Amino acid sequence: MNARPEEIISLLREKIEGYDVKTQRAETGSVIEVGDGIATLYGLQNAVYGELLEFDTGVCGMVLDLKRDTVGCVLLGSDTGIQEGSPVRRTGKPASVPVGDAMVGRVLDALGEPIDGKGPIETTGIRPIEFEALGVVTRKAVTVPMQTGILAIDTMVPIGRGQRELIIGDRQTGKTAIAVDAILNQKGQNMICIYVSVGQKASTVARIRSTLEEHGAMDYSIIVSASASDPASLQYLAPYAGAAIGEHFMFQGKDVLIIYDDLSKHAVAYRALSLLLKRSPGREAYPGDIFYLHSRLLERACRLSEEYGGGSMTALPIIETLAGDVSAYIPTNVISITDGQIYLETGLFNAGQRPAINVGLSVSRVGSAAQTRAIKKTTGTMRIDLARFRELEIFTQFSSDLDSLTKQSLDQGKRLLEILKQPRYKPMSVARQVVILYVSTNALLNDVPFAQIGEFITGFADYMEETNKSVMDTINESGDLPGPALETVRNALDEYKKQVGVCQA
Repeated sequence: MNARPEEIISLLREKIEGYDVKTQRAETGSVIEVGDGIATLYGLQNAVYGELLEFDTGVCGMVLDLKRDTVGCVLLGSDTGIQEGSPVRRTGKPASVPVGDAMVGRVLDALGEPIDGKGPIETTGIRPIEFEALGVVTRKAVTVPMQTGILAIDTMVPIGRGQRELIIGDRQTGKTAIAVDAILNQKGQNMICIYVSVGQKASTVARIRSTLEEHGAMDYSIIVSASASDPASLQYLAPYAGAAIGEHFMFQGKDVLIIYDDLSKHAVAYRALSLLLKRSPGREAYPGDIFYLHSRLLERACRLSEEYGGGSMTALPIIETLAGDVSAYIPTNVISITDGQIYLETGLFNAGQRPAINVGLSVSRVGSAAQTRAIKKTTGTMRIDLARFRELEIFTQFSSDLDSLTKQSLDQGKRLLEILKQPRYKPMSVARQVVILYVSTNALLNDVPFAQIGEFITGFADYMEETNKSVMDTINESGDLPGPALETVRNALDEYKKQVGVCQA
């Protein structure tokens, strides 16, 4: 059947009017030189620092160096197939990472792609990897405790939600163990935990993942991994990607704990990229902007005021020192950026004091503002007592004739150190910490033999949880230690001493 001319004309007119002309304009350039994960490009006159570029092999790169005629780009993948003369185009977008609630419980690479073999992740948006830290107006004072479950930290170096607390020490002193304990202790605390691994062995990351799974912590955790075998570009990006994922939850009003393990290797990766980009080396061959590398990362951790959502992001960066030298370049930089540091000492670790926290050099610039009332009440003069013990220990190690007061101070200090010993992956609840602190700082354990003090205090805390569960639950929920609870603890201690056969003084 033949259509009439009028119908044909009408149909064509509709098609022409409904036709949407979409012109795509892209600035393209070409590769001058490529190698070691770095590409030097020509022809991208309007490229922006941090912009994402796309090569014809499908691999992306990020602009990291702008010169008069050329652009330096770090490759975010393999350089196979990219050679001199290869085309490259601007995307006009900043380097970004996908974000979404579905990421919780997964292991990701530095680009936000899953690497745990559990299939793709249904993300709900993207966030730029580089994001300007929020100003003072949007922030709120750090007053809510972020309990690590480690007695020595929560009592003497308290951490608050929104704080940046550095964990620093030599290799093999328990830095990662403290960070993992802090994650395990957030179970049931309505907090998202992000563990960013930079330059670690893949086996180490796998072991941490299995530990978190074993304790049920992967239900609220995300692991971002750029292992030692990954390119320096991905090791450089990983902490920023972790911060971007954390900000997604923070702006939803949630609390986030993010661990950067460790920023020493992050600085080394950035130094390698900078030297390959032919930037001028400075002290220890690091580039001139190495301070800005970490300051712009750690400043993103904060606690938002209620009108901006009320979320928080607490950062625990880790720095590895060499032979305890905290005055080296990167350690001093990060110490000056953070709100305090937890210093781990090799000598203490080898002497069996674990966690090996040096109380004298460790500090929290938030202090007791981020402590529960119960811990404030029971800590007492613990820090001063330990400092006095350290001083006396040094002066009396060559002396045998000591007066009774000095002997008493030394004995009390040794007992406190024994009480602060804590096995890995066994964080304590607030109530358990409060009970241990109360009986320790009020000289209620002087009749317990020193050799039995560790076993006794653990047994007594277990006894309190079994026989006075309601009291312990009240302390956990309120964060306070009322008078009746103190009386209950004293009575329970007397009963427990009778059970285990300790003669009361």
